[in-house]
Amino acid sequence: MPHLFLGVDGGQSSTTALIADESGRVMGMGRSGPCNHVAASEARAKFIRVIAQCVGEARRAAGLEPDSPFEGACLGFSGGPADKDSIVAEILPIKHRFVTHDGMIALTGATGGAPGVITIGGTGSISFGRNAEGKTGRVGGWGFIFGDEGGGFDLVRQALRAALRMDEGWGPKTALRDLLLEAGGARNANELLHKFYTPEWPRDKVAKLTPLIEKAANEGDIIAGDLLSVAAQQLAASSSACRRMLFGDNEAARISWVGGVFKIKAVLERFQTLTGSNSTSQVGPPDFGPAAGALLEAYRTAGLALPTLSNLPDEKQEPLTAS
Repeated sequence: MPHLFLGVDGGQSSTTALIADESGRVMGMGRSGPCNHVAASEARAKFIRVIAQCVGEARRAAGLEPDSPFEGACLGFSGGPADKDSIVAEILPIKHRFVTHDGMIALTGATGGAPGVITIGGTGSISFGRNAEGKTGRVGGWGFIFGDEGGGFDLVRQALRAALRMDEGWGPKTALRDLLLEAGGARNANELLHKFYTPEWPRDKVAKLTPLIEKAANEGDIIAGDLLSVAAQQLAASSSACRRMLFGDNEAARISWVGGVFKIKAVLERFQTLTGSNSTSQVGPPDFGPAAGALLEAYRTAGLALPTLSNLPDEKQEPLTAS
């Protein structure tokens, strides 16, 4: 039986698993729902179910037995690994196991395992880095109450605040108001505010309204444009602080990004300009996605050199079938 390696990206919206052989050839991919929380009993059961579905689908796509063991595996989760490692040990046969946070696997995927810094601008935000000595550091990631500057939820929150000020007569007019009210099915900003406090509008759903801010900015709305500019500056500041934490001024470092906020052209361009001001920074898009990063970490965990991944599918596309 050849040695198998598993990489899992467990996030707030979905979970992706990749299985590969010793050479780095990806054999199968599986996908399932979110699995980032396990605190409550029902959440623990959901976590186990999602991981079983995801890894099971990847095994089937690779033509493997349902209980095929793994020589090495890395599983990265939003929310961190503390309450998940023991569960993973119970449900998956793994010789060398590394359960970590989503920043680690996003970084490894983005840089192909090389030293550098990744800034995540999704529902929330965080910068995470690792240098050549293996030292790691993070900036941000404090959650939606105390941080997440530049993330999608924070952007939409700021847009709604602008709409509230406009409604109450102490803020300038902005096209954001009508765009948000239409998307939320509300009559005024106060009604939308209360909707956003309900379970029907979780933070990741609110964050998905960020394209409305881009739309308003592209149509000349000054408030929307300012919000995007500030978000880019906050994300760039987070990235630069993380870089300074781990790398010297003259030390080369790769800088990359991932997350839906960076799909906004104005944010990405401003971020690139601000983080690329240092001549030793190599600023560029990620090499691979987080699931591939987890897979690379699986080889590192098993004490092996990182292979060149091949037959790698787009993590957002349909799963592979057995070949």
